[in-house]
Amino acid sequence: MKILVTGVCGQLGHDVTEELLKNGIEAIPCDREEFDLTDKESTQKFILENKPEGVIHCAAYTAVDKAEDEEEICRKINAEGSLYIAEACEKIGAKMIYISTDYVFGGDGEEAYEPSDEKNPRNVYGVTKLEGEKNALENCSKTFVVRTSWVYGINGNNFVKTMRRLAETKDELNVVADQIGSPTYTKDLSVLLVQMIQTEKYGVYHATNEGFMSWAEFAESIMKKSGLSTKINHIPTSEYPVKAKRPLNSRLSKKCLTDKGFSLLPTQDDALTRYIEELNKQ
Repeated sequence: MKILVTGVCGQLGHDVTEELLKNGIEAIPCDREEFDLTDKESTQKFILENKPEGVIHCAAYTAVDKAEDEEEICRKINAEGSLYIAEACEKIGAKMIYISTDYVFGGDGEEAYEPSDEKNPRNVYGVTKLEGEKNALENCSKTFVVRTSWVYGINGNNFVKTMRRLAETKDELNVVADQIGSPTYTKDLSVLLVQMIQTEKYGVYHATNEGFMSWAEFAESIMKKSGLSTKINHIPTSEYPVKAKRPLNSRLSKKCLTDKGFSLLPTQDDALTRYIEELNKQ
């Protein structure tokens, strides 16, 4: 089996490539050097020439606040780029996994969202990722959409690394406590994605590490597991103004995974412990 991975320089793309190789699956790692996602011709030419049996599409415009000012380029990458990949996959009969986000939902209430629940993205990033979902599902008959949230991995910047860096010089940090979701270790998510691409169980899924918490609780866990004493002050979203509106409720139901015979990801506590051990080895 030969799988093309986009966004290989990012957190998830890096770990997906590693997981494919670990499973003896040929990987075609791609980033901007291989093709420009905003260019239909170069994107489809690369895919059609390499003829992968599947594409795990991890590349995306993810600068959530910046996207509010750069809607056009965000849409070109997240929505139009995903359309180009879907069309190319359909031409060669390849499978496609499109990575999406909790931001496609409005973030109201306290119940965990099911895949079929009403979508109501509150920012440009969420809107364009939802458009990308639709483009993938409507243009490639062998599509998996996998929504995840709050990702962190060894390759690139993330909340865990930021908290640890800030703790070096700060005795206390203000962190939002009324946004609830699930931090997700890209190494764990990669295991699921590589299993999924080898099946024909197409559809829309949610995949995160198990358990829900606030950003503030996540920060406290990071400090504790890192042996750091920085105090975390719990603050409301209203006291942490940013350009793009974030959902307060990012809980995602993973019943869709077990219904199709996939294993749930490990717990958040277990995932963060392993990740910090990995960071400490660097």
